[in-house]
Amino acid sequence: MPMIELTVPAGALTAAGRESVQRDLAAVLLRWEGAPDTAFFRAQAWSYLHELPAGAQTTAEDGAPRFRVDVTVPQGAVSDRRKAGLVREATATVLAAAGLGEADAPRVWVLIHEQPGGTWGAGGEVVRYAELVALAQRAREAAGA
Repeated sequence: MPMIELTVPAGALTAAGRESVQRDLAAVLLRWEGAPDTAFFRAQAWSYLHELPAGAQTTAEDGAPRFRVDVTVPQGAVSDRRKAGLVREATATVLAAAGLGEADAPRVWVLIHEQPGGTWGAGGEVVRYAELVALAQRAREAAGA
């Protein structure tokens, strides 16, 4: 299932942004992955917030905060079009959570990691992408019935 991690310098997010950014990023990921909007799939979209201590992140140029969004999805789950949308919307979500504008977009990097089939496990079992697709299809059919 999808996982999204945001790494930020401590204090870089607004108070409201810090409270909502994890849920917001998880929703962005599910939307661009094309997963059904069900309680089961929302519960599988894990989101982590890693706040670095002061001084742990910098550049050679300035001390303005930088943001890294790491996304892990099953290999083949997200097309190039969906990756572009995911990067665009995740960037906008992070900028909003930090109280920054579009001009600051280059400070947000989104890295998409595709997990090859057979290398992901949950509940003590290897999880395969084809099984997730079938599960999602059944959820869509049940919702449409």
